[in-house]
Amino acid sequence: MTYFPLGVVVNGAAVILGGLIGACFGHLIPERIKTSLGLIFGLASCSMGIATIMKMKILPAVIFAIIIGTAIGEWIYMEKGIAWGARKFEGPIGAIFPNTSNIEDRNEYMEKLISIIVLFAASGTGIYGALESGLTGDHTILFTKSILDFFTAAIFATTLGYIVAAVFIPQVAVTMSLFLLAGTIMPLTTPEMIADFSACGGILMFATGLRICGIKVFPIGNMIPAMVLVMPFHYAWINYIVPLVK
Repeated sequence: MTYFPLGVVVNGAAVILGGLIGACFGHLIPERIKTSLGLIFGLASCSMGIATIMKMKILPAVIFAIIIGTAIGEWIYMEKGIAWGARKFEGPIGAIFPNTSNIEDRNEYMEKLISIIVLFAASGTGIYGALESGLTGDHTILFTKSILDFFTAAIFATTLGYIVAAVFIPQVAVTMSLFLLAGTIMPLTTPEMIADFSACGGILMFATGLRICGIKVFPIGNMIPAMVLVMPFHYAWINYIVPLVK
């Protein structure tokens, strides 16, 4: 059965609307509120990450995925690729809307932009929500994520400008692809495998939260390959490593 990707559409619309509202009316928000809410959304990302990490079933599979996935990301300069794509976004967006970013430090600007791209497009919640939506037609997870994404986009757009609204492009590209592939991917998984997949995404969300708060700049973009590896690693651990130990 084919479902309409309502959750994907709503999630993308939430980022667009939040980004536009934040960029348009950000000058009306006092700087102290922008700073405080930015920290709160970083804390919210950490909290969501912890909640999903608690679902973990096979710790070694998740840890190996994070280590090897990050090594692969570092090797292929994945975060630099994301930064390059983010810079390409600025051209067409700048041609339509004025640059309203009030961040003078270019490195700080790119760090924040990469953080929200990963938070919106590569979170475990979004990826699992898209798979669930495509397989069962239940959009609850993506609807819930849309609420957080709306406010997060609005707050970050007050400092980054209209570029935040354009983040819906990679977000929708990822979630729509997973929505369409759900019928192929989900039957190959188990609840335990999905739990470890979510836990891996939770680690990325926790690292993203620390980065947003300015506590530690983790290479989040380079950690994304771990999301691809964690399910195969879980399968290999259960079917090959565990029998050898026994």
